[in-house]
Amino acid sequence: MNYYMGVDAGGSKTHCLIVNASGEPCGIGISGNGNHQTNARAEHEIAVACAQALNEAGLRQDEIAFAYFGLAGADREPDYRVLRPMIARLQYPRTDIACDTMIAMRAGSQASHGAVVISGTGFNAAARNRDGQELQYGGFGYLFGDGQGSGRDLANLSFRAAVRAWDLRGPQTLLQELVLRSTGFSSIPEVLDAMLDEGYEPPLQLAEQVFIAAEAGDAVAEGILREQGTELGNAAAALIRRLDMEEDHFDLVLGGSILSKSRTDLMRESLAKRVHETAPYARIRRIEMEPVVGAVLSAMDRDGYAPQAEAVERLKKIMIADRKGERES
Repeated sequence: MNYYMGVDAGGSKTHCLIVNASGEPCGIGISGNGNHQTNARAEHEIAVACAQALNEAGLRQDEIAFAYFGLAGADREPDYRVLRPMIARLQYPRTDIACDTMIAMRAGSQASHGAVVISGTGFNAAARNRDGQELQYGGFGYLFGDGQGSGRDLANLSFRAAVRAWDLRGPQTLLQELVLRSTGFSSIPEVLDAMLDEGYEPPLQLAEQVFIAAEAGDAVAEGILREQGTELGNAAAALIRRLDMEEDHFDLVLGGSILSKSRTDLMRESLAKRVHETAPYARIRRIEMEPVVGAVLSAMDRDGYAPQAEAVERLKKIMIADRKGERES
């Protein structure tokens, strides 16, 4: 029986999963930060997670039919010049690597091609067409043309709306009250003094206040969510155009805490509307599996193996515990 390995190497932890062709988990490994951009020991952490999974499965490297690595920090060709030899040193017979955004796409898509938008603290978008061509966008910040629609951006916009309401440059909004309540300050001038004199920064938790205000019918908050959703959709639409996917049927996968856990559909609806202006046949879906399972499915794709429906259902049930490495199935 063939065995497939998937690796999700992120900035906080690295997950490795080995399954057989029936989608049954055989080995799991968990280690620390696997992002080479932020951790000089990323190669070690990835190797540790893989070794744990192999040991639990009772397998050797040469018994893995295909190993697929979704790597945080795999953003540009200079990154790949570091990562290709790093993964080659792990000595698996057949491997491939991609940005971890791509395995998130595969974890929500019914096919190996499609598009994905991730919005959590930061933002990323990526797409892969039927020919296997890949593009990604985002994660570099405002000056590079992105950053809109992320949790960081929503937090800043929440604070900005509160300040503009206070000094009457902008419309009145519930966000003024919510920002003060959330940060513990008694007035907007007090917050401004802390920012200017003490280096205080609006906390990420202010992003949630936008959703709370919008749920209460606040027009300013609703406008922020619609605008940011449209910008996320615009990012995906740009990739779709560049990959000539406008007339294709594919899944656009939404992930990250901002899109998956938001309290209102305003942002997702605006995103979908913008995407459908470019790609009317795109199906909007949420991530259905752990990202590391997306890496396993990518390994199967690269091996030319199409798992049976029963195997896919088993894969959907695999959960990787955050800290203790315990497995639930």
